[in-house]
Amino acid sequence: MEFSGAVDIPATRDRVFAFVTDPEEVGACGPGVESIEVIDATHFRAKAKVGVGFIQARFVVDLEIAEQQAPDMAVIKAHGQAPGSAVDAVGRMTLVDGPEPGTTTMQWSAEVSLSGMLASVGARMVEGTANKMIGQTFDCVRAKIAAEG
Repeated sequence: MEFSGAVDIPATRDRVFAFVTDPEEVGACGPGVESIEVIDATHFRAKAKVGVGFIQARFVVDLEIAEQQAPDMAVIKAHGQAPGSAVDAVGRMTLVDGPEPGTTTMQWSAEVSLSGMLASVGARMVEGTANKMIGQTFDCVRAKIAAEG
């Protein structure tokens, strides 16, 4: 499955980049994220509870910031497992100056591969849930960055 979009954030590229590459900051915006463990500057582990339809799964996800050029772009790779399911993902983001001074537009894309029980639910249901979670994440990121002023 592939997802992509663009979102305007009311902060400078430096501030947005710092936020979205800080596992604890951005992790707090992930729906269902229960904990974040920082392993080193580019590796971390998240535990999250995810539900799609009638299936609930608790994933342990290893994440790596595979590539980054502050404050312009980053690539994050993820591999997660839950009993009976697995997920692999690659997320890319590019930050450009936004439409208003002091704002940033994040252009993002993600390639996600599911296997196991969650994959059996059906792509339409998984995509609907994923799009809802993506929207919640970006709403949270915008709110937290705006609150920090």
